[in-house]
Amino acid sequence: IILTIYNPYYLGDPDNFTPANPMVTPTHIKPEWYFLFAYAILRAIPNKLGGVLALVMSIAILYILPFINKLNMNNNFYPFTKFLFWNFILTVMLLTWIGGCPVEYPYILIGQLLTILYFSYFIINFIIITYYNMTLF
Repeated sequence: IILTIYNPYYLGDPDNFTPANPMVTPTHIKPEWYFLFAYAILRAIPNKLGGVLALVMSIAILYILPFINKLNMNNNFYPFTKFLFWNFILTVMLLTWIGGCPVEYPYILIGQLLTILYFSYFIINFIIITYYNMTLF
């Protein structure tokens, strides 16, 4: 509270204090850090509608996944899924980094590859869990 009373602009973004030029669009516009992974997925797909659908699906799948019926899962030990989980965390972190980078050649290609990895995690994880459930029961 003391920081906000005595120095309210201390934690603000420095770009908010530069005067705006209505004739020029800034090239450094990017969303906040917690949306950068979704922004990288949006930029990775050249088609506008496809990019928007991938953006919506990338966020919606994180909300929908916990509600999927998993009554068959009596065993919580799936050894390869631990590796996939940490691979997924690394993919999201790299997508967040790519989302903050400029739209140039190597970053676009890396973003496209990471987008494929992001969505393939959910498919591969579902296949592995189904396979383990079929072999164990």
